[in-house]
Amino acid sequence: MEERNLSSWEEFEKALKDIRDEHEQSDVQLKSSSLLFRGQENSSWSLTTTLDRKRERMLFKDYYGIITRIRPQIETLTGSEWPIPDYPQVRKDVEDYDKFSMELWCGRCPGYPYLAYLRHHGFPSPLLDWSRSPYVAAYFAFNKAEVSTNKVAIYIFAEISNKSSGNRMSVLHRYGPYVKTHRRHVLQQSEYTLCTVFDDAFRFEKYDTIFDPGRHQQGFCWKLTLPSTERTKVLRLLDEYNLNTFSLFESEDSMMEMLAVREFDFQEAP
Repeated sequence: MEERNLSSWEEFEKALKDIRDEHEQSDVQLKSSSLLFRGQENSSWSLTTTLDRKRERMLFKDYYGIITRIRPQIETLTGSEWPIPDYPQVRKDVEDYDKFSMELWCGRCPGYPYLAYLRHHGFPSPLLDWSRSPYVAAYFAFNKAEVSTNKVAIYIFAEISNKSSGNRMSVLHRYGPYVKTHRRHVLQQSEYTLCTVFDDAFRFEKYDTIFDPGRHQQGFCWKLTLPSTERTKVLRLLDEYNLNTFSLFESEDSMMEMLAVREFDFQEAP
């Protein structure tokens, strides 16, 4: 992973243009698909899924058993239905490397719409969420950033064509955007990555080494850090383009948060 330490929002926009130019003109095996962006409010945080923060390297079948078990409660409360493959079939499939790796490779992750829905509502998820918009990523980097954190981070991810895969090798899969799930998926221009490894059965893997150069590299990633003191300037600029908490979440709580930022952060104290 390449890290670039920047001192201002203007430097970020220049670096973004440079990376986009590199992506378009590069003669290495980069995919032509769009770049993905992810913002984190503290630059010291690593790329980690919300599931990893609860239970690292969890077996796919064990996680699928949990989300199958909780589904009736979710459907009862929301009135929505989330048809997903039967748990016994998934439990069997994830122990067959050739079959299941091909399913994941072809973009057929079991229960993907349901997984995306759970991710947008805060349930621990193996999906790492990204956006096709660098400005959505900037919002998530700066919105809750505190000056005491010193720096925020915006990650940029590019896929590699013909990347390697194999038994006991960490493999990165990209999912989205064409899936019927929660509306926030559309509002935030979301896509997701899923990192897995097979060792007797499929489990979720950490992102520690997948961007390291070498035969096992799963993509290119740039980490751009910016001072958290740029927060108000960046949020005000994004708000001028109607990119704010309310436009990205569309709830009463998010409207209150947006209004609070406008009245207390953007306005001069009396």
